[in-house]
Amino acid sequence: MRLVYLILIIFFISLNLRPSITSVGPLLDIIQAHLGLSGVTASLITALPIFCMGLFSLSSIWLQRRLGVERSLLAAMLLILIATFLRMFVHHTSFLLATAVFSGVGIGIAGPLVAGFIKKYFPEKPGLTGLYSVSMVIGAAVASSFSVPLFRQMDSWQHALSFWSILAVPAVLLLLPLLQKREAPAKNLRSSSFLIRNKRVHLFTLFFGCMAGIFYAVTAWLAPIAQAAGLDHAQAGMVLTLFTLIQIPVSFFIPLLAGKSGNRTTWLLLCGLSELIGIVLLMIHSSPWVAAIFLGIGAGGLFPLALLIPIEEAAHTEEATSWSAMMQFGGYLLGSLGPALIGLSFDLFQTFVPTLFILAMIICTMMVAGIKIGNKSKLPLSDKIL
Repeated sequence: MRLVYLILIIFFISLNLRPSITSVGPLLDIIQAHLGLSGVTASLITALPIFCMGLFSLSSIWLQRRLGVERSLLAAMLLILIATFLRMFVHHTSFLLATAVFSGVGIGIAGPLVAGFIKKYFPEKPGLTGLYSVSMVIGAAVASSFSVPLFRQMDSWQHALSFWSILAVPAVLLLLPLLQKREAPAKNLRSSSFLIRNKRVHLFTLFFGCMAGIFYAVTAWLAPIAQAAGLDHAQAGMVLTLFTLIQIPVSFFIPLLAGKSGNRTTWLLLCGLSELIGIVLLMIHSSPWVAAIFLGIGAGGLFPLALLIPIEEAAHTEEATSWSAMMQFGGYLLGSLGPALIGLSFDLFQTFVPTLFILAMIICTMMVAGIKIGNKSKLPLSDKIL
Protein backbone atom coordinates (compact mmCIF):
# COMPACT_ATOMS: atom_id res chain seq x y z
CA MET A 1 0.00 0.00 0.00
CA ARG A 2 2.83 2.41 0.79
CA LEU A 3 4.26 1.81 -2.68
CA VAL A 4 0.94 2.75 -4.30
CA TYR A 5 0.66 5.78 -2.03
CA LEU A 6 4.11 7.10 -3.01
CA ILE A 7 3.43 6.48 -6.70
CA LEU A 8 0.16 8.43 -6.40
CA ILE A 9 2.10 11.35 -4.91
CA ILE A 10 4.47 11.39 -7.89
CA PHE A 11 1.51 11.11 -10.28
CA PHE A 12 -0.54 13.97 -8.82
CA ILE A 13 2.41 16.31 -8.28
CA SER A 14 3.59 15.77 -11.86
CA LEU A 15 0.03 16.18 -13.11
CA ASN A 16 0.10 19.81 -11.92
CA LEU A 17 3.32 20.85 -13.66
CA ARG A 18 1.77 21.80 -17.02
CA PRO A 19 -1.99 22.64 -16.97
CA SER A 20 -1.52 26.29 -15.96
CA ILE A 21 0.58 26.69 -19.12
CA THR A 22 -1.05 24.39 -21.68
CA SER A 23 -4.59 25.49 -20.85
CA VAL A 24 -3.76 28.93 -22.30
CA GLY A 25 -2.89 27.89 -25.88
CA PRO A 26 -6.38 26.85 -27.09
CA LEU A 27 -7.89 30.06 -25.65
CA LEU A 28 -5.06 32.40 -26.64
CA ASP A 29 -6.92 34.16 -29.45
CA ILE A 30 -9.95 34.69 -27.19
CA ILE A 31 -7.77 36.10 -24.41
CA GLN A 32 -6.00 38.37 -26.93
CA ALA A 33 -9.30 39.72 -28.23
CA HIS A 34 -10.79 40.23 -24.76
CA LEU A 35 -7.76 41.99 -23.26
CA GLY A 36 -6.49 43.60 -26.49
CA LEU A 37 -3.07 41.95 -26.35
CA SER A 38 -0.35 42.07 -28.98
CA GLY A 39 1.35 38.85 -30.05
CA VAL A 40 4.36 39.53 -27.83
CA THR A 41 2.24 40.32 -24.75
CA ALA A 42 0.06 37.25 -25.33
CA SER A 43 3.17 35.07 -25.58
CA LEU A 44 4.20 36.26 -22.10
CA ILE A 45 1.32 34.29 -20.58
CA THR A 46 3.29 31.20 -21.53
CA ALA A 47 6.82 32.61 -21.58
CA LEU A 48 6.75 34.11 -18.05
CA PRO A 49 5.96 30.87 -16.19
CA ILE A 50 8.67 29.06 -18.18
CA PHE A 51 11.14 31.83 -17.31
CA CYS A 52 10.18 31.54 -13.63
CA MET A 53 10.45 27.76 -13.82
CA GLY A 54 14.09 28.24 -14.67
CA LEU A 55 14.81 31.19 -12.39
CA PHE A 56 13.29 29.60 -9.29
CA SER A 57 14.40 26.02 -9.86
CA LEU A 58 17.52 26.81 -7.82
CA SER A 59 15.23 27.68 -4.90
CA SER A 60 14.41 23.98 -4.66
CA ILE A 61 17.97 23.32 -3.45
CA TRP A 62 17.68 25.92 -0.68
CA LEU A 63 14.17 24.82 0.33
CA GLN A 64 15.06 21.13 0.45
CA ARG A 65 18.04 21.77 2.69
CA ARG A 66 15.89 23.70 5.17
CA LEU A 67 12.42 22.15 4.94
CA GLY A 68 12.99 18.73 3.42
CA VAL A 69 11.72 17.49 0.07
CA GLU A 70 8.16 16.80 1.28
CA ARG A 71 7.48 20.21 2.85
CA SER A 72 9.05 21.96 -0.11
CA LEU A 73 6.79 20.05 -2.51
CA LEU A 74 3.76 20.99 -0.42
CA ALA A 75 4.69 24.68 -0.58
CA ALA A 76 5.08 24.43 -4.36
CA MET A 77 1.71 22.70 -4.81
CA LEU A 78 -0.05 25.34 -2.69
CA LEU A 79 1.50 28.09 -4.80
CA ILE A 80 0.31 26.45 -8.03
CA LEU A 81 -3.18 25.91 -6.58
CA ILE A 82 -3.59 29.53 -5.43
CA ALA A 83 -2.12 31.13 -8.56
CA THR A 84 -4.28 29.02 -10.89
CA PHE A 85 -7.45 29.54 -8.85
CA LEU A 86 -7.01 33.33 -8.84
CA ARG A 87 -7.34 33.40 -12.63
CA MET A 88 -11.07 33.32 -12.01
CA PHE A 89 -10.84 36.99 -11.04
CA VAL A 90 -8.67 38.21 -13.95
CA HIS A 91 -9.90 41.36 -15.71
CA HIS A 92 -6.59 43.05 -16.44
CA THR A 93 -3.46 41.94 -18.26
CA SER A 94 -1.17 42.63 -15.29
CA PHE A 95 -3.15 40.35 -12.99
CA LEU A 96 -3.17 37.53 -15.56
CA LEU A 97 0.59 37.86 -15.99
CA ALA A 98 1.01 37.83 -12.19
CA THR A 99 -0.79 34.47 -11.97
CA ALA A 100 1.48 33.19 -14.74
CA VAL A 101 4.55 34.27 -12.75
CA PHE A 102 3.48 32.65 -9.47
CA SER A 103 2.37 29.41 -11.10
CA GLY A 104 5.78 29.32 -12.81
CA VAL A 105 7.51 29.80 -9.46
CA GLY A 106 5.61 26.83 -8.01
CA ILE A 107 6.39 24.64 -11.02
CA GLY A 108 10.04 25.69 -10.96
CA ILE A 109 10.38 24.67 -7.33
CA ALA A 110 8.48 21.39 -7.73
CA GLY A 111 10.21 20.08 -10.87
CA PRO A 112 13.68 19.34 -9.45
CA LEU A 113 12.17 18.19 -6.14
CA VAL A 114 10.28 15.39 -7.91
CA ALA A 115 13.67 14.04 -9.02
CA GLY A 116 14.85 14.21 -5.40
CA PHE A 117 11.64 12.54 -4.21
CA ILE A 118 12.13 9.64 -6.65
CA LYS A 119 15.78 9.29 -5.63
CA LYS A 120 14.81 9.25 -1.95
CA TYR A 121 11.91 6.78 -2.03
CA PHE A 122 12.86 4.75 -5.14
CA PRO A 123 16.69 4.77 -5.26
CA GLU A 124 16.78 1.54 -7.28
CA LYS A 125 13.98 2.51 -9.66
CA PRO A 126 15.04 5.65 -11.56
CA GLY A 127 12.78 4.45 -14.37
CA LEU A 128 9.89 6.01 -12.45
CA THR A 129 10.79 9.16 -14.35
CA GLY A 130 8.55 7.53 -16.98
CA LEU A 131 5.63 8.01 -14.58
CA TYR A 132 6.86 11.54 -13.86
CA SER A 133 6.92 12.53 -17.54
CA VAL A 134 3.75 10.64 -18.52
CA SER A 135 1.84 12.33 -15.69
CA MET A 136 3.00 15.75 -16.89
CA VAL A 137 1.91 14.91 -20.42
CA ILE A 138 -1.49 13.71 -19.18
CA GLY A 139 -1.94 16.97 -17.27
CA ALA A 140 -0.93 18.95 -20.34
CA ALA A 141 -3.21 16.92 -22.61
CA VAL A 142 -6.25 17.13 -20.35
CA ALA A 143 -5.85 20.89 -19.88
CA SER A 144 -5.37 21.62 -23.58
CA SER A 145 -8.19 19.25 -24.59
CA PHE A 146 -10.87 20.53 -22.25
CA SER A 147 -10.09 24.25 -22.01
CA VAL A 148 -12.27 25.08 -25.03
CA PRO A 149 -15.21 22.86 -23.90
CA LEU A 150 -14.96 24.41 -20.42
CA PHE A 151 -14.97 27.89 -21.96
CA ARG A 152 -18.12 27.05 -23.92
CA GLN A 153 -19.78 25.54 -20.86
CA MET A 154 -18.85 28.33 -18.46
CA ASP A 155 -18.89 31.15 -21.04
CA SER A 156 -15.77 32.56 -19.37
CA TRP A 157 -12.13 32.00 -20.25
CA GLN A 158 -11.22 33.10 -16.71
CA HIS A 159 -13.26 30.29 -15.17
CA ALA A 160 -11.94 27.81 -17.74
CA LEU A 161 -8.33 28.65 -16.77
CA SER A 162 -8.95 28.65 -13.02
CA PHE A 163 -10.71 25.27 -13.15
CA TRP A 164 -7.35 23.49 -13.34
CA SER A 165 -6.50 24.46 -9.76
CA ILE A 166 -8.61 21.47 -8.73
CA LEU A 167 -5.80 19.13 -9.80
CA ALA A 168 -3.55 20.46 -7.02
CA VAL A 169 -5.98 19.49 -4.25
CA PRO A 170 -5.21 15.72 -4.19
CA ALA A 171 -1.48 16.46 -4.42
CA VAL A 172 -1.68 18.66 -1.32
CA LEU A 173 -3.78 16.12 0.61
CA LEU A 174 -1.49 13.20 -0.25
CA LEU A 175 1.62 15.09 0.88
CA LEU A 176 0.24 15.97 4.32
CA PRO A 177 0.83 12.54 5.96
CA LEU A 178 4.52 12.67 4.98
CA LEU A 179 5.02 15.87 7.01
CA GLN A 180 4.68 14.14 10.36
CA LYS A 181 8.31 13.09 10.47
CA ARG A 182 10.71 16.01 10.49
CA GLU A 183 14.14 15.30 9.04
CA ALA A 184 17.30 17.07 10.09
CA PRO A 185 18.52 19.61 7.53
CA ALA A 186 21.12 18.27 5.14
CA LYS A 187 24.70 19.16 6.06
CA ASN A 188 28.07 19.22 4.37
CA LEU A 189 26.61 19.36 0.88
CA ARG A 190 28.59 20.76 -1.98
CA SER A 191 27.82 24.26 -3.13
CA SER A 192 26.00 24.82 -6.42
CA SER A 193 29.14 26.53 -7.67
CA PHE A 194 30.65 23.07 -8.21
CA LEU A 195 27.89 22.33 -10.70
CA ILE A 196 28.07 25.76 -12.32
CA ARG A 197 31.73 25.18 -13.19
CA ASN A 198 31.02 21.74 -14.64
CA LYS A 199 31.07 21.64 -18.47
CA ARG A 200 28.62 18.73 -18.41
CA VAL A 201 26.05 21.00 -16.75
CA HIS A 202 26.56 23.52 -19.55
CA LEU A 203 25.92 20.79 -22.12
CA PHE A 204 22.72 19.68 -20.40
CA THR A 205 21.59 23.28 -20.08
CA LEU A 206 22.00 23.81 -23.82
CA PHE A 207 20.16 20.59 -24.63
CA PHE A 208 17.37 21.22 -22.13
CA GLY A 209 17.02 24.85 -23.22
CA CYS A 210 16.64 23.95 -26.91
CA MET A 211 14.18 21.19 -26.04
CA ALA A 212 12.10 23.40 -23.75
CA GLY A 213 12.10 26.30 -26.22
CA ILE A 214 10.72 24.09 -28.99
CA PHE A 215 8.17 22.42 -26.73
CA TYR A 216 6.69 25.60 -25.27
CA ALA A 217 6.77 27.47 -28.56
CA VAL A 218 4.77 24.66 -30.13
CA THR A 219 2.45 24.38 -27.10
CA ALA A 220 1.67 28.11 -27.14
CA TRP A 221 1.36 28.64 -30.89
CA LEU A 222 0.46 25.35 -32.59
CA ALA A 223 -3.27 26.14 -32.44
CA PRO A 224 -2.83 29.64 -34.01
CA ILE A 225 -0.47 28.15 -36.62
CA ALA A 226 -3.10 25.52 -37.47
CA GLN A 227 -5.73 28.26 -37.78
CA ALA A 228 -3.42 30.18 -40.12
CA ALA A 229 -3.27 26.99 -42.22
CA GLY A 230 -7.04 27.09 -42.66
CA LEU A 231 -8.46 25.12 -39.72
CA ASP A 232 -11.26 26.54 -37.60
CA HIS A 233 -10.93 27.21 -33.87
CA ALA A 234 -12.20 23.80 -32.73
CA GLN A 235 -10.03 21.90 -35.23
CA ALA A 236 -6.95 23.89 -34.24
CA GLY A 237 -7.61 22.97 -30.60
CA MET A 238 -7.81 19.31 -31.59
CA VAL A 239 -4.45 19.55 -33.38
CA LEU A 240 -2.92 20.74 -30.10
CA THR A 241 -4.70 17.91 -28.31
CA LEU A 242 -3.25 15.39 -30.78
CA PHE A 243 0.22 16.84 -30.14
CA THR A 244 -0.15 16.27 -26.40
CA LEU A 245 -1.92 12.89 -26.55
CA ILE A 246 0.77 11.39 -28.77
CA GLN A 247 3.30 12.17 -26.02
CA ILE A 248 1.59 9.95 -23.42
CA PRO A 249 2.59 6.50 -24.76
CA VAL A 250 5.85 7.85 -26.19
CA SER A 251 6.91 9.30 -22.81
CA PHE A 252 6.38 5.90 -21.23
CA PHE A 253 7.95 3.60 -23.82
CA ILE A 254 10.94 5.61 -25.09
CA PRO A 255 12.82 5.55 -21.72
CA LEU A 256 12.18 1.80 -21.49
CA LEU A 257 13.47 1.19 -25.00
CA ALA A 258 16.49 3.42 -24.44
CA GLY A 259 17.28 1.55 -21.22
CA LYS A 260 17.06 -1.86 -22.89
CA SER A 261 19.13 -0.85 -25.90
CA GLY A 262 21.71 0.99 -23.82
CA ASN A 263 22.11 3.49 -26.66
CA ARG A 264 20.84 6.85 -25.47
CA THR A 265 22.27 8.73 -28.45
CA THR A 266 20.17 6.90 -31.03
CA TRP A 267 16.92 7.68 -29.25
CA LEU A 268 17.84 11.32 -28.67
CA LEU A 269 18.59 11.70 -32.38
CA LEU A 270 15.42 9.89 -33.49
CA CYS A 271 13.26 12.09 -31.28
CA GLY A 272 15.06 15.23 -32.47
CA LEU A 273 14.62 14.17 -36.09
CA SER A 274 10.91 13.62 -35.51
CA GLU A 275 10.55 17.19 -34.18
CA LEU A 276 12.52 18.53 -37.15
CA ILE A 277 10.19 16.78 -39.60
CA GLY A 278 7.17 18.26 -37.79
CA ILE A 279 8.55 21.81 -38.00
CA VAL A 280 9.43 21.41 -41.69
CA LEU A 281 5.90 20.16 -42.45
CA LEU A 282 4.46 23.28 -40.81
CA MET A 283 6.93 25.47 -42.69
CA ILE A 284 5.88 24.10 -46.10
CA HIS A 285 2.18 24.42 -45.16
CA SER A 286 1.61 20.67 -45.06
CA SER A 287 -1.08 19.04 -42.90
CA PRO A 288 -0.97 20.35 -39.30
CA TRP A 289 -2.37 16.99 -38.18
CA VAL A 290 0.61 15.06 -39.55
CA ALA A 291 3.02 17.68 -38.21
CA ALA A 292 1.46 17.36 -34.75
CA ILE A 293 2.14 13.60 -34.75
CA PHE A 294 5.85 14.04 -35.51
CA LEU A 295 6.16 16.89 -33.02
CA GLY A 296 4.40 14.84 -30.33
CA ILE A 297 6.68 11.85 -30.86
CA GLY A 298 9.77 14.03 -30.59
CA ALA A 299 8.64 16.00 -27.53
CA GLY A 300 7.31 12.90 -25.81
CA GLY A 301 10.64 11.11 -26.04
CA LEU A 302 13.11 13.91 -25.38
CA PHE A 303 11.76 15.14 -22.06
CA PRO A 304 11.82 11.83 -20.10
CA LEU A 305 15.27 11.00 -21.47
CA ALA A 306 16.53 14.33 -20.11
CA LEU A 307 14.83 13.85 -16.73
CA LEU A 308 16.25 10.37 -16.29
CA ILE A 309 19.92 11.38 -16.48
CA PRO A 310 20.32 13.28 -13.16
CA ILE A 311 18.39 10.64 -11.24
CA GLU A 312 20.56 7.84 -12.64
CA GLU A 313 23.82 9.65 -12.02
CA ALA A 314 23.14 11.25 -8.61
CA ALA A 315 24.56 9.61 -5.50
CA HIS A 316 21.69 10.67 -3.21
CA THR A 317 18.53 12.76 -2.92
CA GLU A 318 20.22 16.14 -2.54
CA GLU A 319 22.44 15.59 -5.56
CA ALA A 320 19.48 14.49 -7.69
CA THR A 321 17.63 17.70 -6.79
CA SER A 322 20.69 19.91 -7.30
CA TRP A 323 21.60 18.34 -10.65
CA SER A 324 18.03 18.67 -11.92
CA ALA A 325 17.75 22.23 -10.59
CA MET A 326 20.91 23.40 -12.33
CA MET A 327 19.87 21.77 -15.60
CA GLN A 328 16.37 23.23 -15.46
CA PHE A 329 17.58 26.65 -14.28
CA GLY A 330 19.48 27.46 -17.45
CA GLY A 331 17.32 25.27 -19.66
CA TYR A 332 14.01 26.91 -18.84
CA LEU A 333 15.49 30.41 -18.99
CA LEU A 334 16.57 29.65 -22.55
CA GLY A 335 13.32 27.82 -23.25
CA SER A 336 11.21 30.79 -22.18
CA LEU A 337 12.41 32.63 -25.29
CA GLY A 338 10.60 30.17 -27.59
CA PRO A 339 7.01 31.46 -27.31
CA ALA A 340 8.16 35.10 -27.28
CA LEU A 341 10.24 34.48 -30.40
CA ILE A 342 7.22 33.28 -32.35
CA GLY A 343 5.04 36.13 -31.05
CA LEU A 344 7.63 38.76 -32.01
CA SER A 345 8.23 37.20 -35.40
CA PHE A 346 4.52 37.08 -36.18
CA ASP A 347 4.11 40.72 -35.18
CA LEU A 348 6.95 41.66 -37.54
CA PHE A 349 6.24 39.44 -40.55
CA GLN A 350 2.56 38.46 -40.13
CA THR A 351 3.59 34.90 -40.99
CA PHE A 352 5.01 31.99 -38.98
CA VAL A 353 7.48 30.77 -41.65
CA PRO A 354 10.59 32.76 -40.56
CA THR A 355 10.31 31.62 -36.96
CA LEU A 356 9.66 28.02 -37.95
CA PHE A 357 12.95 28.12 -39.84
CA ILE A 358 14.71 29.38 -36.70
CA LEU A 359 13.07 26.62 -34.66
CA ALA A 360 14.42 24.07 -37.15
CA MET A 361 17.94 25.44 -36.57
CA ILE A 362 17.44 25.18 -32.79
CA ILE A 363 16.45 21.54 -33.18
CA CYS A 364 19.65 20.87 -35.14
CA THR A 365 21.67 22.48 -32.31
CA MET A 366 19.81 20.30 -29.80
CA MET A 367 20.64 17.17 -31.79
CA VAL A 368 24.36 18.03 -31.77
CA ALA A 369 24.21 18.47 -27.98
CA GLY A 370 22.29 15.18 -27.76
CA ILE A 371 25.11 13.33 -29.52
CA LYS A 372 27.62 14.62 -26.97
CA ILE A 373 25.30 13.78 -24.07
CA GLY A 374 24.64 10.27 -25.29
CA ASN A 375 28.31 9.54 -25.93
CA LYS A 376 29.38 10.75 -22.51
CA SER A 377 30.51 7.94 -20.24
CA LYS A 378 28.53 7.54 -17.04
CA LEU A 379 30.39 8.46 -13.86
CA PRO A 380 29.12 9.02 -10.34
CA LEU A 381 27.94 12.60 -9.99
CA SER A 382 30.23 13.15 -7.01
CA ASP A 383 33.22 12.47 -9.30
CA LYS A 384 31.99 14.77 -12.06
CA ILE A 385 31.78 17.89 -9.93
CA LEU A 386 35.26 17.69 -8.49
